[in-house]
Amino acid sequence: MGTLSGIVDADTPDGTGAAIGPAEGASMPEMPRQVPEAPIGPTTGTGPANPTFGEFYAGHYTDLVRLATLLSGSADAAPDLVQDCFVRLHGRWTAVREPLPYVRRSVVHACASHHRSIARARRQPPPEVRESVLGADELGDALAALPTRQRAAVVLRYYADLPDADIARTLRCRPGTVRSLIHRALADLRKTIEP
Repeated sequence: MGTLSGIVDADTPDGTGAAIGPAEGASMPEMPRQVPEAPIGPTTGTGPANPTFGEFYAGHYTDLVRLATLLSGSADAAPDLVQDCFVRLHGRWTAVREPLPYVRRSVVHACASHHRSIARARRQPPPEVRESVLGADELGDALAALPTRQRAAVVLRYYADLPDADIARTLRCRPGTVRSLIHRALADLRKTIEP
């Protein structure tokens, strides 16, 4: 680490200012270097610095709300669905290695559950019969009419721009099934939008 030479202590008892430390040419023992602690939390594959939960939340919340809006068909329900998914992720933050696929899968499943609860509510007889008025969002209405897995596959492909392998992992199926879901969904959308 180098040598010390001529370091003088003026406060020695005899006042001579004798040199302290090792003699000329002697080397000092090296001090152990401190190893920085690895950050706690999941790896994201984006680089050596792992984000905190707050940074991850801030960076992905808006995109996931958009995804949930398209999957659920409800701009009102989407923020609540995404928030619930982040709450579940927070409880497992240190155990989840890849948080984005984990929370994306959670959003897809939450939207599917949302549709199931709506379907259950629709099976109940309505208190009053009201005429339904279709909105101007033809594509949104057509997406809402698709089965849940087809809608999820289409939105993940064309909105989230995910490859088949990632969509398959999110929907827990094979890539061939993803292609089949998208093919059938597009055929149904064409029939609805272009009669």
